Formats: sequence, structure tokens, C-alpha cells
Amino acid sequence: MKRLIIATLLITMTTNSGDACTNLLVTRGASVDGSTMVSYSADSHTRYGTLVHYPAATYPKGSMVKIYEWGKDRYLGEIPQVEKTYSVIGNMNEHQLVIGESTWGGVESQFDPEGILDYGSLIYLALQRAKTAREAIEVITSLANQYGYASTGESISIADKNEVWFLEIIGKAPKKVNGVNVNKGAVWVAIKLPEGVISAHANQARITQFPLNDPNNCLYAPDVIKHAREQGLYKGNDKDFSFADTYGPADGATIRGCDARVWSFFNKYAEGDMSIYLPYALGDPSKKRMPLYVTAKQKLSVKDVADMMRDHYEGTPMDMLNDIGAGGNALPYRWRPMSFEVDGVTCFNERAIATQQTGFWFVGQSRSHVADEIGGIFWFGVDDAATSPLTPIYTSSKAISNHYALGNGSMIEYSATSMFWLTNRIAQFAYLRYNHIGKEVREAIDLHERAKIAEVNAMDRTAAILLNENPEFVSDFLTNYSVSAANSLFTKWKKLDEYLLVKYIDGNTKKQNPDGSFVTNGHSPVIPPPPHFPGYTDIWKKAVKSNAGDRLSL
Repeated sequence: MKRLIIATLLITMTTNSGDACTNLLVTRGASVDGSTMVSYSADSHTRYGTLVHYPAATYPKGSMVKIYEWGKDRYLGEIPQVEKTYSVIGNMNEHQLVIGESTWGGVESQFDPEGILDYGSLIYLALQRAKTAREAIEVITSLANQYGYASTGESISIADKNEVWFLEIIGKAPKKVNGVNVNKGAVWVAIKLPEGVISAHANQARITQFPLNDPNNCLYAPDVIKHAREQGLYKGNDKDFSFADTYGPADGATIRGCDARVWSFFNKYAEGDMSIYLPYALGDPSKKRMPLYVTAKQKLSVKDVADMMRDHYEGTPMDMLNDIGAGGNALPYRWRPMSFEVDGVTCFNERAIATQQTGFWFVGQSRSHVADEIGGIFWFGVDDAATSPLTPIYTSSKAISNHYALGNGSMIEYSATSMFWLTNRIAQFAYLRYNHIGKEVREAIDLHERAKIAEVNAMDRTAAILLNENPEFVSDFLTNYSVSAANSLFTKWKKLDEYLLVKYIDGNTKKQNPDGSFVTNGHSPVIPPPPHFPGYTDIWKKAVKSNAGDRLSL
């Protein structure tokens, strides 16, 4: 079994390395304030972390939308534009609709090379055209069927202020008749999550059997089972049909590298004993499989969800600090590739929720108890979630901070005013001595986010009064706050970058006074006393001693 996991892991991680993401889904009944929440990390070694902004617009009849594949900018074609589109900031629109995704590939024969709409384009088109999760499902699936689906298998999180839906979609196997693809489109299933539950997905299809006669809670393509039979993928009864097992079957590698991230979320916040699913999460498909969703054992806050996105399997058998791969300073990361060979034996590294190659990430918060003008908050960050602070952006905003804007730097162009590059500077430094520098970065993140959560509560109250008395000013008021908060964070993080360099230069740790200022030598205001030399972890020191033998012994 272990050899199977490793062998398939190599294939899986190579295939999906460009779009390996994690989503956490929280229903109203599972949140502290009745919000729905979707979190998402766009994990890719080539994705630059920026915040897109599509203002609401009205278009003349006959207008077209040019489609470029998301993340690659490859031109795919064009489709008709609708008369009116909604304002979109990041992956959330003015009506509090939020969408995230994770790619799982699936059966290769289902890919249509002539499709026009990739998953990224479908997401942003849905955000511009839909008010609710159900409407978004209709937009995504109808457009895919009309113009062809240009991606592999996807899990898509869709939430509005009332409902949270879990959609899985894959293309139909192309079939040409007289030069025309009569199978153009996609097969899909969408499940509405019951109140009080949480769910997640992370690059592995998860919807198995689903109700065939419950349109209030489950929607699906009319030919989702028929098409599988036509392709020789399924021969059983309709009631036993499993979408995931048919179109995106799991193996040891996808379970360990993907579903294990879902297990980590469930293990922390699900009601009941999640250890019963640990053998499965460790990569054994013959063991008890995790359900699509679980009842939350406590009400989750935005901060809870954000911090879960910073998970490295801490406190579990997959804890990335438990082996020498963490180095001498407890680093919970493993650089790519995902595998390595020693003495003819191939080994693999864990893939946690938090990862170094995140382009951007968010927690989308939708609130039914607050007016749309105030209710939607897009908590946005760039780079690795574990070393990245979130900034709150009200989705009624008319503008965004230039520090996050498209065009301010790129993956091959450094920009001193880009939050992505600034956050990366701090992260790269923290990776050198994670148990010291990373710890201090996390403390700064926690201090910042707790302050912003309290600040947002105050802004809500002020905006509610303004909405009642002068509603025409609400959007400008919240725009000013959102942009100002992001700009202030950039300034604060720039100071943090400078401070960390001064404090931790050359592997040392400068001594500090209770007020945080640096201790001097008592003779000069610019010369410090000898610094602390924190050294290495015990596991590292023992490994070095073992490896060096008597050479380093005194």
C-alpha cells in the first residue's frame, strides 16, 4: 500500500501542482454570528497574488466577452455579454455571493480541448451575473453546456448569505458527429450543505452518492449517470452511482496528498471522533471514508477559519515538525518536488493546508442579518497563509488598494509597493528560523486580525446608521475604510520587515527592553550588547551528532 501511495503521489502531484488549492465551507448554523463562510487558497508556483476588481457595468446589445484561461492568459474565444453585470472584488460580489475552487483532474477522456470556458472564467462570469448560489450554479453549468467546458474536474464552493453549496463538475467526453461535438458541455452534481455543518475539499472529488429526487438540496446534470454509462465508466444502479468514484476516483496518493487536508479540518472542528477516518486520511482507500460534511462541534468565527488555513497538521500523526525534514528551526514546510529517493527507496513529503506557493487566499464572509451594502466582507491575503495577514474589504467598495492591484508587479517583476512581494520578503526570512521569526510573524498577524475584527464590528454599526440616514454615502464610506485598512497594513508590514531584519540578522536574536526597543551596551545608543544565540532544536542536534560521528565530539 505504501509503495502504491508513493508511486501515484508522484503522478498526482506532478499533474496538479499548478492548481493545488484548499477550500473550507461553513454554514450559517456552524458560525458564531450566522454568517456563511468560504475560504480558499490559490496555490500555484506561477500565480501572482493580486486582487481583481470588476466594477458593475451596463453593456450595449451585441457586446462580447473575450475569454482567457485563468492563470495562463491563453485566449479561448468569446461569448455574448449580458446587459448588466454586478460589482466583483476578488471572488465575492456585491450581493455577498462568494465562490472558490480546487482542481482534481479526473478521468482524462472527459477533457474537451475545444471548450471555450475554463473553470476560472466560469467563476468570475458567475460572480458578475448571479445574486445567489443557486443562480451561480445555473450560470456555470448552462454556460459550460452552451460553449464547452475547457477544464478538468473541479470542486467549486458557492455560498450566498443564506446557503452554502458544494458543486463538482467535469467535462463530457467529446464525440464528433459530422465534425460537431455532440457531447459539448459538462456533467455535474451540486449539494446544498445542511445547517450546522462544515465541509472542505482539496484537489480530490468528494461527492459520492447523492439524492436523485430532492431538488431543494441537490441539483445535477440530467445525463450525469447516462453519460458515465455511455463512456463505460459505470454499470450499476442509479441509486448507487457515485460521482467521485466514477469521474474522479481516489487512490492512496490523492487521499494522503489531498483528502488529508480535509481530515485535518474535520479533526479539529467536527463533532465526534475523527480518528476513525485517520487510516483513510493516511492513504488507505480500503478504510472508512470521510463523509462530505460533518456537524461542527462549536461555532466557528472568521478568525477560526483563517487560522485553519494556516494549518501544518500540528498535533496529528502528519505533523511536519516530527521529523528531521523540519531542519534545525522547526520549519513545517517541504520544498518541492514532493518526493525524493534514498538508497533506491522513494519517499514523499506531506502536503498541508498552509503552503509556501500560495498566490492569494481569502475568507469570504456573507451575512444575512446585515444589508448587502454592509454584509459582505472579503478577508483577503497574499502568499502563504501562515505568514500572511488578512485585510477586510467590504464588497460594496468601489475601489481597491493599489498594493493589491493587478499590474503592480508580477511573478517575474519585483515591485516595492506590492503587498505580495512584501509578504514574500517576510515569509522567506521567516522560513530561515521559523520557530523564532515565524513565531513573531504569527503574533503580529494575530494582533492585527483581532484588531481588524473589532474594528469591522464598529464600522458595521456606523455604516448601519449611515444606511438608514444617508444611504447614498454608504458605499463611499466603506470603500474609504477598506482601502485605508489595506494601505495601513502595507505600511505596518513594511515596518515589520525592517524590524525583523534588524532583530534576527546573522542567526542571532537582539535583546529587547519591555517596550520592544533594542537594548544598547550602555555606552552608545547605536551599539547593542552581545545578542542571544538560540541555536537549534534537539532533534536537529541529535541528527547532526549521529551523522557526524566523533568528528564534532569534544
